[in-house]
Amino acid sequence: MATTRQKTAARRNIKKAVSVSAARRRKGAAPKRGKHPLSSRAEREIPSSKFAFPKERKEPLTDPRHVRNAVARFNQVEGVSQAERNAAWRRIKSAAKKYGIEIRAEKPGSRSR
Repeated sequence: MATTRQKTAARRNIKKAVSVSAARRRKGAAPKRGKHPLSSRAEREIPSSKFAFPKERKEPLTDPRHVRNAVARFNQVEGVSQAERNAAWRRIKSAAKKYGIEIRAEKPGSRSR
């Protein structure tokens, strides 16, 4: 739960963001976009084959940033079978090779003993 202080700060931040955005529009400048390179619309337009988990459309593999994120969050994906995990890991490794990202040979979370 958010505290009153957090809620006040959030309202103040939103108010400031709205005024800055309005000032940019008045000057004729383009609105700033977030740092996330994929908008919701752009993500919907990506073919399922560009995802680590294509059925669920989880973990896009469209650029180096997303590939690193897919590696980091691999074990957090829920509701997939072991076969889907294995196939996803192969897709992630392939995308990492394509973008020149070095990753460990083993899946995150699996330990060789």
